[in-house]
Amino acid sequence: MTFNEVRDERIITTSSREEDKDIESGLRPKQLIDYIGQDKAKEKLNIFIEAALKRKEPLDHVLLYGPPGLGKTTLSNIIAQEMNVNIKITSGPAIERPGDLAAILTNLAENDVLFIDEIHRLNRSLEEILYPAMEDFALDIVIGKGASAKSIRLELNKFTLIGATTRAGLLTSPLRDRFGVICKLELYNYKQLGQIIKRSARILDVKIDEDGAKEIALRSRGTPRIANRLLKRVRDFAQVRADGKISKQVACEALNLLEVDPLGLDVVDKNMIETIINNFNGGPVGLDTLSASTGEERTTIEDVYEPYLLQIGFINRTPRGRIVTEKAYKHFNIACRE
Repeated sequence: MTFNEVRDERIITTSSREEDKDIESGLRPKQLIDYIGQDKAKEKLNIFIEAALKRKEPLDHVLLYGPPGLGKTTLSNIIAQEMNVNIKITSGPAIERPGDLAAILTNLAENDVLFIDEIHRLNRSLEEILYPAMEDFALDIVIGKGASAKSIRLELNKFTLIGATTRAGLLTSPLRDRFGVICKLELYNYKQLGQIIKRSARILDVKIDEDGAKEIALRSRGTPRIANRLLKRVRDFAQVRADGKISKQVACEALNLLEVDPLGLDVVDKNMIETIINNFNGGPVGLDTLSASTGEERTTIEDVYEPYLLQIGFINRTPRGRIVTEKAYKHFNIACRE
């Protein structure tokens, strides 16, 4: 199996997988009070939502950014629920032509929410259409060609645009400046993930004790999507190999079988670290060189692998490139090189 094939099969990927759709919809909280973690973002949104409701106006446009799997789509649905309006969900790559965007915008009812995932991948020509829509709730449409062409303005119902992105730096300044509320979503700590796992277990009717939830949380890489996916797998293990209850021992045995180590690292992470150590003497190594060596795209390394490895202190970013830390050498039991 190639490096890329291993990556695509990994259970601890932050990317959404088909299996996640089976359980995520049922596990997502419906109200802001039930949403665990992201306290700063919740506090801001709670104030702005309450103010908008009192004024009977749409909420300001919202930008949610942070690593994948942290609950940006969930939070968007909650915002619509709290505002008592409908939500239309789409993504940047899915909107290909100006007509597609115009059709979506004209079909929004008063104060509705439009959620655009991966908004940084929206075509630049489509951004030009969004600017007057976001500021003036209007569409500027050109009819005809050449000298006979004329522009007409189509009024839209007032709406709230919620944009979600894992790469806020790729948004153009004009688009970013049109968002009134900007919230950064952070990786979760194990206590917050433990709460999420116990809540999910109750919904799925799975018996789990405090230590079992903690063990899954510690290996979930700070990401609720991964936590729920691991819970589902450990539940299966507990039903077949144990008495159906998830304890620390059962969780450890199941996760070890899945090759997810106590820090939530798997064979892909080990390959990444070992590539830097064996091929580049532990670094520093540039991102382009690392991308060529592993066969991974720059964006995949930056968005998928690095955030967690940086958070746990296994690699450092320097002006000269990435460096593996002594902590990583010890974890993987590799002799430190001079």
